[in-house]
Amino acid sequence: MSGILNRGIQQGLKTTWTLGKVIFPITLIVTILQFTPVLPWIIELLTPVMGLIGLSGEAAVPLVLGNTLNLYAGIAAIISFEFTVKEVFIMAIMLSFSHNLLVESAVATKVGVKWWVIIGVRVTLALAAAVIINLVWHGGAEHAQYGFVSSSELVLNGWNQIALHGIQTALLAIFQLALIVIPLMVIMQFMRELGWMTAISNKLAPFIKLLGMDKNTSMTMVAGLTIGLAYGAGMMIQAVEEDNVSKKDMYLALIFLVSCHALVEDTLVFIPLGIPVWPLLVIRLTTAILLTMVISFFWNRAESKRRKELLHEHSYHTL
Repeated sequence: MSGILNRGIQQGLKTTWTLGKVIFPITLIVTILQFTPVLPWIIELLTPVMGLIGLSGEAAVPLVLGNTLNLYAGIAAIISFEFTVKEVFIMAIMLSFSHNLLVESAVATKVGVKWWVIIGVRVTLALAAAVIINLVWHGGAEHAQYGFVSSSELVLNGWNQIALHGIQTALLAIFQLALIVIPLMVIMQFMRELGWMTAISNKLAPFIKLLGMDKNTSMTMVAGLTIGLAYGAGMMIQAVEEDNVSKKDMYLALIFLVSCHALVEDTLVFIPLGIPVWPLLVIRLTTAILLTMVISFFWNRAESKRRKELLHEHSYHTL
């Protein structure tokens, strides 16, 4: 048992180091950019676009912060302004699809998926959802009533304080990552070596097959659905290395998870904003299932066509 524990700890430290090299510089850079004219410039650039999806110009602030940092930064920005219930719901659904883009997209590349695929899918889903909700929902004109969420703004003086704050934020992100990843890797090591992983894969096999993937993708799916892309990336990396997950299945898994990861946490976190969260959950899950099934169908169709062409070419040369 001690051998399994040691191997789990080693795997956790290795994964923390791998992800930390991605998370630290991105978190540091984006945190510092908050105190420069760069983010305000981006916000001003995006303001005209906000009206096309039913949002006021101020909505650019939480959307930019949520996409460059995380959901909590976006929520903190939302409660700093007065928005209608409809605006808050639109921003919530957009941020549930598209948040923490830089870190989570960089992490996704560690399992062999192109970063532009991840960003493209998430941003497209966010914009499409916003447009549809804006056109379909004609209510929600009243001002949103926020819950007990602190909206205090951090005030820093001078570049030394800003740089120190950036370093502290990045180190805290790595520390939080280690607190989650190392115990998780230990648990996963026990589950793998005791045969529990096989049992879980078998239970999830019908659902995974429905989405067009092999059952060895199940642990990648479990990790992303429960603890998200950034923290679940450790399990995903290990799954690719040890479970021989194919390139197609990893792409399908990541496409599903970018639409619907950290399902419980990323839904409940919006409760303090005073909006209904069940629609968020249903929209994300339904979108993820349908999008993955459609992409899987066309991917399999293209592969089948390619195999037939190769077979025909082989037969022609043989004759």
